[in-house]
This record gives sequence, C-alpha cells and structure tokens, in this order.
Amino acid sequence: MNSAMTKRALIAIVDDDESMRVSTATLMRSFGFGARGFASAEEFLQSPELGETSCLISDVQMPGIGGLELQKRLVSENRRTPMIFITGFPDPRIQERALAGGAVCFLTKPFDAQTLIQCVDRALNRSNG
Repeated sequence: MNSAMTKRALIAIVDDDESMRVSTATLMRSFGFGARGFASAEEFLQSPELGETSCLISDVQMPGIGGLELQKRLVSENRRTPMIFITGFPDPRIQERALAGGAVCFLTKPFDAQTLIQCVDRALNRSNG
C-alpha cells in the first residue's frame, strides 16, 4: 500500500493573521487533512513539523521572514514541500517569483474554499507522483 495513503497528510499554515490561520486549519481538517498553524515562518522553520509537512500554505507578507524568503530557504535546504501562497496584496511580480520558485498556486484573499482545496489536492498529487 502507498505510504501516502496510510499516513494522513499534514498541511502547515504559516500566516501572521490568526483568524486566517485558524479558519484555514479548520477547513483543512474538515476535508480530512491534518493541519497545524504557525504565526511566523521562523516558528515553522524551528518546528518538528518541518520535515513532516506534506503541503505548506503561506502568506506572502509577514513580519520577519516573508513567504518568498521562506520558499527560498526551503529550496536551498533541498526541501521539496509543495507551497501554496495566499495574499491580501496581489502583485504580478511577486506572483511570478512565487510560481517560478515552484509554488503550486497563488491565491488572493478572500479566496474560495473549494479553490484552496483544489490547490492542496494538486500539491499532494504532485509530491506523490
């Protein structure tokens, strides 16, 4: 049996906006995923979940390490965790950089829950395929 099927996928949500973090984690759990929220990229990078994360949903703009910098650090450490970016401040140049860096999706807040779930499914299929 495929090990990805036997182990529940863990979705990490990195967002300094607590209400966004909590609602996204609740949404992920309602679809049967494991979910863990982090208030900052620094908190995520120091967590034991770093190596267990199946998919990472990250805000673009946060105090300290932002989403693009987090993506760059993960890539430089050879971590192939699929990333989905969410932002309240869409900027085509930032979107281009995120997607060029390997992001699965780049969503503007507020986004549709179904759209986010489709992005997570795409991210998990990419990492298993």
